[in-house]
Amino acid sequence: MQKRQLGQNGPMVSAIGYGAMSFTNFYGPATQEGSMRILDACVDLGITHIDTANAYGMGKSETIIGDWLKKRGGSSPFTIATKGAITRDPDQRLNNDSAHLQEALDASLSRLGVEEIDLYYVHRRDTRFEIEEVTETLASFVKAGKVKAIGFSEIAPSSLRRAHAVHPIAAVQSEYSLSVRSPELGLLQTCKEIGASLVAFSPVGRALLTDRPHSAETAQTFDWMKNNPRFQEPNISANLAYNAKFCALAADMGYPAASVAIAWLLHQGLHIHPIPGTRSVDHLKEVAWGAEIGLSAEEIARIETVLPVGWAHGDRYSVGQWAGPERYC
Repeated sequence: MQKRQLGQNGPMVSAIGYGAMSFTNFYGPATQEGSMRILDACVDLGITHIDTANAYGMGKSETIIGDWLKKRGGSSPFTIATKGAITRDPDQRLNNDSAHLQEALDASLSRLGVEEIDLYYVHRRDTRFEIEEVTETLASFVKAGKVKAIGFSEIAPSSLRRAHAVHPIAAVQSEYSLSVRSPELGLLQTCKEIGASLVAFSPVGRALLTDRPHSAETAQTFDWMKNNPRFQEPNISANLAYNAKFCALAADMGYPAASVAIAWLLHQGLHIHPIPGTRSVDHLKEVAWGAEIGLSAEEIARIETVLPVGWAHGDRYSVGQWAGPERYC
């Protein structure tokens, strides 16, 4: 597994991390035993960056990681990132207040069973607070020795610059893949400029960039997907047609589609860190294989001919799902 530096002065971690939202039932039933097997497989595959959040399963994801670490004993083999700011309050879904973030951080530390978190993100911007104020709060966590580095999720390049002027921002988490190219309109460039990592979630397009995409019928069984424009008709049928072309190309290249999708992402810059999530060890092996594939300029061109910028039908979020992410283009 190749290594990449996480942030300006951060640790060298595996080029591919693991997104532990899959330890919850978001994309289907998840079990404690299955999640433990995934963490074991991460160690076997050389995956050393684990990403979670307090909102994933209302703390379930963090608790599973903490239980695994306790059972394993000794020093952690992972660089752990987690997030706070999404609440259970239906009237105030986001909270960047200092006291709330402090409480959320302490609860995450307890569930994970660690004394210090390697990378702590604000999960979503709460526009009641200026980003400089929120960054000061995060910086205080670093000063207190509870956090090694800080980041934000789904923020605009302009917000990133403002935050970085207060304290070094080690990473920005954003959806980025062959199906979501919007970070190329400023976020990738700004991260590179300041030395921050871009941590790409949903790097295989919520299965649209794999050999086993969700059918229109299956998508309707997931609460999030059935309300997402890309998985509603007529968009889902159009997207599956593109998926078929991409899978055929990947097979012609001799790889699983997910491996090619990950390889394409890694090719876009050394500061990019995909964090695919899965409940399947076999699929985990497929995405990890992507780190071993060196794509040529000709292969990149073939991929982008089959999946040109803007191919995906439907917005990546519904109106309700857009609550929190900053739109900047």
